[in-house]
Amino acid sequence: MESSPAMFLYPLLLSLSLSLFVFLLLRAAAGRRRRLPPGNLGLPFLGETLQLISAYKTENPEPFIDDRVSKYGAVFTTHVFGEPTVFSADPDTNRFILQNEGRLFESSYPGSISNLLGRHSLLLMRGSLHKRMHSLTMSFANSAIIRDHLLLDIDRLVRLNMDAWTGRVLLMEEAKKITFQLTVKQLMSFDPCEWTENLMKEYMLVIEGFFTIPLPIFSTTYRRAIQARGKVAEALSLVVRERRRESERGERKNDMLAALLDDEGGGGGFSDEEIVDFMLALLVAGYETTSTIMTLAVKHLTETPLALAQLKEEHDEIRARKGEEEAALQWDYKSMPFTQCVVNETLRVANIISGVFRRAMTDVTIKGMEGVCFSSSCAHGSSPLKDARTFNPWRWQNSSGMASNSVNVFTPFGGGPRRCPGAELARVELSVFLHRLVTQFSWMPAEQDKVIFFPTTRTQKRYPIIVRRLKPVEAM
Repeated sequence: MESSPAMFLYPLLLSLSLSLFVFLLLRAAAGRRRRLPPGNLGLPFLGETLQLISAYKTENPEPFIDDRVSKYGAVFTTHVFGEPTVFSADPDTNRFILQNEGRLFESSYPGSISNLLGRHSLLLMRGSLHKRMHSLTMSFANSAIIRDHLLLDIDRLVRLNMDAWTGRVLLMEEAKKITFQLTVKQLMSFDPCEWTENLMKEYMLVIEGFFTIPLPIFSTTYRRAIQARGKVAEALSLVVRERRRESERGERKNDMLAALLDDEGGGGGFSDEEIVDFMLALLVAGYETTSTIMTLAVKHLTETPLALAQLKEEHDEIRARKGEEEAALQWDYKSMPFTQCVVNETLRVANIISGVFRRAMTDVTIKGMEGVCFSSSCAHGSSPLKDARTFNPWRWQNSSGMASNSVNVFTPFGGGPRRCPGAELARVELSVFLHRLVTQFSWMPAEQDKVIFFPTTRTQKRYPIIVRRLKPVEAM
């Protein structure tokens, strides 16, 4: 077997095309001639990885894609992260790939990601096992579970962290702390403690290694990430073994780990290694992206005073109508219409997920190109919006107008069988966070900051702000 190019679907949500790039890691029969997209494989082994990383460490990574699209077309071949890769900036191609998950294409990621997440992570699972685990995860993050079991913890942990805020605050660090604590609580029923703090430190090292060359000898970042991954796996293994003993004694907690161990509830039958890999990946998914959205929502609101004023008005009305305590438990986030406009617009502009990877299961011909190819969706090339780069939450109030521009293309949580199972939970967490923030604080930026996109989307300086706690009269 020989390696063929992977294909990368890249989600620049600016244009409201598909929200994901897809990387297709390709294998084909040796000697088989295929008609692959034009492009440049770059240097041996390194390919064009360094150029990609350099672009994504800036505020504007688009030229890496734009330059190659203008030279080779909307679907082009390159070589990144140790894999020949095909990028697609063509929405139709990307939609075709995502719609044919499990039939023509399957999930497959570079070694730097798959080695760190583990082969039993939900991201890498396929077939019936993926369907079973995805369904189990969805069942633990549905509306009823959020309302009856998770909402109190969400509000409590948001308040617990905000109660310590004073003066200068690194908002991205605080948001990460909140979402990590929430995810650990939901997965394993742990409240914040020294153990969770140490676990988070190791997790951050793991994430830094996601987009590196997967050879410890070449990358100290990857080497540190592999070491941190071992520590995280060991810590989670101890928890799993203890919970198995508790389960044998008839003790049961109401969390995701209990569902994984429950033979009668759709779980059960999993090895410790499978559960550890699964939880390790859920921890990444549960806190990294949500904390980034929290931070960028605040950044965009700060830079758009009229939007911030309207958001505060909406939440002040909720607080006045429901009362101090009950307002925080407004679990139906859909009753916060402008808040959801802010959430949608942040998701559209922020470009949180830099790409998803797919491997063709058989030779596929797409628009005259043969072979197993990796495809990615790129939204920046064909935007119907004249002000696509402008943060404008009011555009979502015109639902008919946005629908005509975004049908089948605004998919910030993915789609099909791999749609993010925590999508609704993320929206609830963000809604509660914004409610507490705008009703309890005023703030201003401590210094200028900018968004970069490598190794994950983040603000370069962790978005430092100066907070001032509102007095009761001001809060209303």
